[in-house]
Amino acid sequence: MKKILFPIKRTEEDILALSPHLSIRHSKQARRMALRMDNHKRTMNLVVPEKMPLDKAWRFAFEHKEWIETKISQIPTPIIFEHGTTLPIFGRERMLDISSSTRLKTARLSLERDRLIVPLNEKETAPRIVRFLKKETKKTIEHLALMKAGKINKSIKSIQIRDTKSRWGSCGSKGQLSFSWRLIFAPWESLDYVVAHEVAHLSHLNHGKDFWALCEALSEDYAAGKKWMRNSGLSLMRYG
Repeated sequence: MKKILFPIKRTEEDILALSPHLSIRHSKQARRMALRMDNHKRTMNLVVPEKMPLDKAWRFAFEHKEWIETKISQIPTPIIFEHGTTLPIFGRERMLDISSSTRLKTARLSLERDRLIVPLNEKETAPRIVRFLKKETKKTIEHLALMKAGKINKSIKSIQIRDTKSRWGSCGSKGQLSFSWRLIFAPWESLDYVVAHEVAHLSHLNHGKDFWALCEALSEDYAAGKKWMRNSGLSLMRYG
């Protein structure tokens, strides 16, 4: 087999030329190179230690080129917020009804049984929809989290809704909970499972046997919720 010879000198442009989905991030903290996928932007970040020679970074990216393209191809096709789009909101399919009716021009967005009504105005539609969905997500998650925390006699310091890229929820050591707003598109049992997962961390800041037992006890349908998030959670990143 013919041996591939790698040039000694490489530039960032050479690395980026390996794939249109590749970006570079230099890091003072990183001790080794790593590839980190950004599902929302559909890109692969190559993390390079600050003093790492670029020829080594190029070789690393070259050797993983096929893997990068495979991973990017597995990211679900984005779903754009436009009139007629159907969104799964809190486990129910609802159509985006972006109305041009004069009567609705100054009305607020409203969530109906089978529709999300979005009155037209001068402002961009998509950001307004995202803000509305974030508020709805927070209201629902706050209700679930407080109810579950009450069952185990734990208090919650704060609940925040974020646009996270690598995790669906988190729990700080002082009781600060954080969740991805995209959980609004998950099946109800999966959203409930993620909330139960983070509330269980109020008692166990680990993933030991006692933690999983408590997580299951706090979930409405632990098995189904956990399985869907593990197998299909990535699909939540396609909305918006």
